[in-house]
Amino acid sequence: MLFDEENEQYFTIIALIVLKFDTYSFSESDLKNRIESMVSVVTEKNINVATLKKIMGILDLTTLEGSDTDQKVIELCNSALAYKNLVLDMPYVAAVCTYPAFTRIVRHQLQGSDIHTAAVAGGFPSGQIPLSIKLQEARYAIDEGAEEIDMVISRGRFLQGDDDYVFDEIAQMKGMCEDICLKVILETGELITIKSIRKASEIAINAGADFIKTSTGKIHPAATEKAVLVMLDTIREFYDKTGKMVGIKPAGGISELEQAMKYYLLVLNVLGEEWITREFFRIGASKLADRLLSKILLKSV
Repeated sequence: MLFDEENEQYFTIIALIVLKFDTYSFSESDLKNRIESMVSVVTEKNINVATLKKIMGILDLTTLEGSDTDQKVIELCNSALAYKNLVLDMPYVAAVCTYPAFTRIVRHQLQGSDIHTAAVAGGFPSGQIPLSIKLQEARYAIDEGAEEIDMVISRGRFLQGDDDYVFDEIAQMKGMCEDICLKVILETGELITIKSIRKASEIAINAGADFIKTSTGKIHPAATEKAVLVMLDTIREFYDKTGKMVGIKPAGGISELEQAMKYYLLVLNVLGEEWITREFFRIGASKLADRLLSKILLKSV
């Protein structure tokens, strides 16, 4: 385990927090009904400009392909910078996320802006490498200039019931990151059940995640409203017990304005307006940015 006898008090506090979580008893139909009640009114026509700009400001743009090149990453950074429009009072997007090999390029290209440099680490997307190597990859990304780390949990270890291992890998990764934002990817499409998504969310939050994130975008299904609602409920309970805010990041397959708006409304309804900032809410959706900009321009005429 990461923490020894000298940190026994930490384990006691964490254990108490976990044990005090209320039993999560929502069924599939309960979740569906709650989602419909919160997002049923959303249409592309009734999304206003102010909300569109807020969504633009919480986007994480990514390129995570084996075919990525220096030039492709530079072009993504240039696109991220170009979305800022002073005439329209447009915000910068929140972050650009790549593999660690490109982190130095991203940090250099984004200097002078407030767009964060993010990197995936920990054996993305499968997570199937030893913990020591996961930590080395995160250390490399940080040394290259990463301001945020998006890690994946070991889903195989989680699914075979090795909760302590998953807790430890997140806790050690957070120890490596220190003040750097750590987003923990659950890959909810592989967890399948409400119970598993809830349990993984609890483990990640109690191990020190700054954000919990749905997906890598490499499997289907990626982000779903059901998974996000379970995660939001867990964040809400943790906040009510501890007063600590944890962020949420739906990611994968979000390409339409209506989809993004539904996630926006879920966060707003479950967590409140104070979560609608890049510090606590991100959407991983590179394809969405151009559509947001087009809609903003159209509505601003």
